[in-house]
Amino acid sequence: MTEPNFPPLMSGLAVSGATHPFDTACAMAAQGCDAGLIVHNITANHLMAALVMAPEVPLADAMTMLPTCSIGFQNALGALAPPEVAVHLEWSGGLRLNGAACGRLRAAAGGTDPDLEPDWLVIGLEVPLMQISERPGDQPDQTALYDEGCAEVDPVQLLEAWARHTLVWINTWEDSGARALHAEWRGLAWSVDKEVTQGGLTGTFMGVDERFGMLLRADDDTTHLIPLTTLLETQA
Repeated sequence: MTEPNFPPLMSGLAVSGATHPFDTACAMAAQGCDAGLIVHNITANHLMAALVMAPEVPLADAMTMLPTCSIGFQNALGALAPPEVAVHLEWSGGLRLNGAACGRLRAAAGGTDPDLEPDWLVIGLEVPLMQISERPGDQPDQTALYDEGCAEVDPVQLLEAWARHTLVWINTWEDSGARALHAEWRGLAWSVDKEVTQGGLTGTFMGVDERFGMLLRADDDTTHLIPLTTLLETQA
């Protein structure tokens, strides 16, 4: 398998076997590695990668990188997949291909206070390339990239494209703020105006606030704000 080529300011580190890029990236970030590192592991069944960042804004703002990287993936796959493949983004980082769940993005940070700059931020990407269950029909809401008409999509090219498109959106956010991100995300969001359950709360997903916090309207018309920081994973 060829090594991926990443844009300037980004670098790659391949891991193999059972080594998970997200865990490796978090450990390296905590040790002070350079921002822009993409740790990746591409197997026959999965594309897994994690991007290390060094935010210079409070954690509550830095978490905008989760939807930013999600948009980057949608743009990347949209450029490589057949035009009939629909890609949508769940608020919590999940990916949807033609309506079925197909991988996710996740986040961890070197700090938990929303008002402070974290020491580091890692965004992870996991995409199943093919279903390995003997009876894939047992989970009709779960799918894989190759099952949705994307068998010709090269995972290395997809990883490279994710890096490029994500970098474009990061630069857009840094230069112009979140308005363009919001506009792009709204057209890709999954389950807006539908009933969802998030963080133990159930209600109608009304959209997001300026920091991409979920606005959830309960049956009693109370609107709850669920910050993106609630999605952070704790690293041991």
